Amino acid sequence: MTDLKTASRGGLNSLGFAKPPSETRVVAAMSGGVDSSVVAAMLADEGYEVIGITLQLYDHGAAIEKKGACCAGQDIHDARNVADRIGIPHYVLDYESRFKEQVMEDFADTYMSGSTPIPCIRCNQTVKFSDLLATAKELGADCLATGHYIQRTEGDSGPELHRAADHSRDQSYFLFATTREQLDYIRFPLGGLPKTDVRELAEKYNLPVAAKPDSQDICFVPSGSYADVVKKLRPGAGRGGEIVHLDGRVLGEHNGVIHYTIGQRRGLGIATGEPLFVVKIDAATRRVIVGPREALLTAGLTMEELNWLGDGSLEAACDEGRAVLARVRSTREPLPATLGWLENQPAVYFSIPEEGVAKGQACVLYESSHETRVMGGGFISSTIPADERISA
Repeated sequence: MTDLKTASRGGLNSLGFAKPPSETRVVAAMSGGVDSSVVAAMLADEGYEVIGITLQLYDHGAAIEKKGACCAGQDIHDARNVADRIGIPHYVLDYESRFKEQVMEDFADTYMSGSTPIPCIRCNQTVKFSDLLATAKELGADCLATGHYIQRTEGDSGPELHRAADHSRDQSYFLFATTREQLDYIRFPLGGLPKTDVRELAEKYNLPVAAKPDSQDICFVPSGSYADVVKKLRPGAGRGGEIVHLDGRVLGEHNGVIHYTIGQRRGLGIATGEPLFVVKIDAATRRVIVGPREALLTAGLTMEELNWLGDGSLEAACDEGRAVLARVRSTREPLPATLGWLENQPAVYFSIPEEGVAKGQACVLYESSHETRVMGGGFISSTIPADERISA
C-alpha cells in the first residue's frame, strides 16, 4: 500500500482488509509529531475506526526542554490536541519502566562494552512493535498503523518490507528487526509519500502540528551527551584508560571508552601531526586504539540477533553465498556483498571494503535483484578487517 486514496483491488480496503473502513478498527501510534498525526488524520478521513495511542516513554520534565524529542512532555500534549481536532479517542500509556529496562539499560550496557548502540531499533523492536502491538490486539484492532517511512507490500509468500518511495526519508535501517508476524499486523501508510506531501496533508487537515519540526537525535538524551546518560545509568562508567596507536605507542589518556565510537576523529585529545581515527575500542582493558583512515576498512562482519525476511532460510542463503546489498549505517547506501559463514556465525563479505563498521550497529540486508526489499539483518558482533593488523 502506497497511497490510501488509491483504489483497492480484489475488494480490499486501503489497509488490505475485505470489509469497509467503518468496520475496520485501527490503533494509530501517535508520537505527537507530524508524521504519526497525519496517519491518524488520513485514516479517520477515510472512515476507519481509529484509536490514537501515545506512549509516555521517559520523564516529562527533562524532555519538555528538548527540541526535536518525542514521546514526552509537549509531544503528549500535541498528540492529544491532534486527536481532539480529528475527533478520535486518545489514550496515553505509561511505558516508562519498560522503556528504561528494554531500551535505556541496553543503551548503557552496549556503550560500556565498547560497542555502539542504536536505541531507536531497540525501541521499535521491543516497546513499540511488541508491547504496543500486544495492546492494540487487546483492544480488538485489526492492525497497528505508524508514521514510519517504509513500505509494506504483499508478496507471493506474504507481506514484504520495502524501502520508502522517498529514499531521503527511508527508515528501513531502523526497522529490519520487524518480524514476519509483526509485519502481518502493522501498516505504514506514509511509505509511498514524500515528506512534502505529508506536510501538505497536515495543513489540509488543519493539524496543530503542521509546522512542527521533525524529531532529531535520541529522544532520551536531553543534554545531547550520550556519555552523560550512560554515567547516570551506570555510575563509574567514566573510568579512564590509555589511547594507543596501532603500532603500540601510548599517545595519551582518556576519561572513559563511553566517549568514543569507531571512526571518530575529532575530540581525541591527542596531537601527533597526522590524522588519526578510532579503529577499535577494547572495553576490557579500557584502551582506545587509533590509527590512519585506511585502518578503518572492513572486509566483512558477523551478525547476531538475526531477523530474516527473505525467501527460503537464512542458513540456506549463507550456504549458497547469496548476493545481497548490505547497509551498515543509516546514512549510507547499501553496498554489494555476499552472505556466508565465519566460525559458525552468519557473516557478510563486502565486494569492496567498507569503512568504519562498528560493533553494536546494525547490518541491514536488501535483495540484490530488487534493491528496495528488506531481507532482514542483525546486530554487528565482530568485524573482519581488510588490514589484518587489526584483530576482529
